[in-house]
Amino acid sequence: MGHERQLVKDMMEPRHFRTLFISDVHLGSKAAKADFLLDFLRHHEADTIVLVGDIVDGWRLKRSWYWPQVCNDVVQKLLRKARKGTRVVYIPGNHDEFLRAFPGMHFGGIEVVERMMHDGADGRKYLILHGDEFDVVVRNARLLAYLGDWAYDTAIRINIILAAVRRRLGMPYWSFSAWAKLQVKHAVNFIGEFERVVAEEARKNGADGVICGHIHHAIIQDMDGIRYINTGDWVESCTAVAEHEDGTFELITWRALASSVTALAAIEREDAELAPQAA
Repeated sequence: MGHERQLVKDMMEPRHFRTLFISDVHLGSKAAKADFLLDFLRHHEADTIVLVGDIVDGWRLKRSWYWPQVCNDVVQKLLRKARKGTRVVYIPGNHDEFLRAFPGMHFGGIEVVERMMHDGADGRKYLILHGDEFDVVVRNARLLAYLGDWAYDTAIRINIILAAVRRRLGMPYWSFSAWAKLQVKHAVNFIGEFERVVAEEARKNGADGVICGHIHHAIIQDMDGIRYINTGDWVESCTAVAEHEDGTFELITWRALASSVTALAAIEREDAELAPQAA
C-alpha cells in the first residue's frame, strides 16, 4: 500500500516540459472535458504552451450559449501561466476562426498566430498548424461541415446513454461516437489522406515534422522522413503532446492518469479519517 501511495504521489507532482501542445478542447460544447483539461494544467508546466486550434467552439456558441464556470477556470489557468512567464501561443482553428482576424495580437499575454515554425531541442524544425485548411469538407463545403458537426453532437449524446447502460451492466467503457467517426473516416480514407497532405505541407516548408490537430486522432509517427504529430482532443481522448528537454516527444492521455490522481485523493481522505482513531 505504501509503495502504491508513493507511486501515485510521484505522478501528482507537476511535470515540467520544454513545450506542451494542446488542441481541440471545444470550450462551449457540452462534450468538452474542460474539467480534465483543468486538472491536466494543474499537473503540468512548460516553458511554452502551444494551443493548436479549436480551443473555443465558436460554432456551438453561436447556436446556443453554453459556458459553465469550468470554462472560465481553464481560460484563467492559461492566463495565469502566461503571467508567470510561460509563453502561450494560440493558433486558431476552424471552430475558433474568429481569432484569425487578430494575427500578431496579444490577449492577456497569449499570442495569436496563424501558424508557426517550432525549433525542437534536438535541432529539428516543426511546422505547427491546426490543419482544417487541408480538410476538403471544411474548405470547400461549409454547410456539410456544419452538418457533420451536428451529427457528431448527436453521436456524443448517444454515447452518454450507452455509457450509462454499459456501466449498469458492468461492461467497460466503449465510445460509440469515436467508433462511428472512425468508420466514416475509414470509409473515405480521410485520416490517412489528411496525414499525408499535412506531412507534405511540412516538407514544402522545409520542416522536419508537423504538429497539428483538427481530426481528433492523436498519434506520433514517421511518414517518409517527416515526423507527423497530432495532438488529439479534449472531447473524448483527453490527449496532449509534450516535448522533453532533449527534443523527444511524448503523447499523454490524461483520462488514464487522472484516475490515479483520484485514487490518491481517496487514500489521503482515508488517512485523514484514520488519524484521529490512531491518536
